[in-house]
Amino acid sequence: MPVSIIIPALNEHESIGQVVSEMPWHLIAECIVVDNGSTDGTAEIASRAGARVIRSARGYGAACLAGSLAALPSSDILVYMDGDGSDIIADLPRLLAPIERDEADFVLGTRLLGRREPGSMLGSQVFAGHLVGTLVKLTSGFRYTDMGPFRAIRRSSFERLGMSELTYGWNLEMQIRAIQHHLRILEIPVDYRKRIGGTSKVSGDLRASVKAATRILEVLFRVTVTSRPRSS
Repeated sequence: MPVSIIIPALNEHESIGQVVSEMPWHLIAECIVVDNGSTDGTAEIASRAGARVIRSARGYGAACLAGSLAALPSSDILVYMDGDGSDIIADLPRLLAPIERDEADFVLGTRLLGRREPGSMLGSQVFAGHLVGTLVKLTSGFRYTDMGPFRAIRRSSFERLGMSELTYGWNLEMQIRAIQHHLRILEIPVDYRKRIGGTSKVSGDLRASVKAATRILEVLFRVTVTSRPRSS
């Protein structure tokens, strides 16, 4: 099953070259880096490393959506990961296998059940994962352990979700809509390491962290309480 890897990237010049160069090209059809406003040469570095670079409006979700829409028509699986080097691409075959065996439609890599390099996640991030998992369980009956970026979804399943979130609430919206549309969901442990360089756009800044947390809670309310899934 052909695979498109989608990497949203904003000012990741210190890491994006290594992330793209580590791609297992024999397993994937393409690697798309979505530059959403970088001013540090991220796009040029990614292109030289072998990625197909496109540009999108600012916003994590906006970049993920743009990459999804730009993926090769032949790609049956869409994979998302971050461009900071924290996701470990060696785990990719384990994410793909359940979809390729037709055992799952959506596979989420959970950092909280995998091996984490010391310092790769803040205590607040771990707490947020548990809190959101509990809230989603209360509203939907399904419990996630994480909102990690490294995930794979069957393209036909993705197209049913009607994704609309353009910010850091994208990951959570996908997870909730996957439940609403009765996708076969599987979480698998993945390893996680500290970012290669630079500062996180969320956890590295208190104001950004509060803003992202607020947005995630807004998405949780909007998608679970006020939104109805489209007919599947």
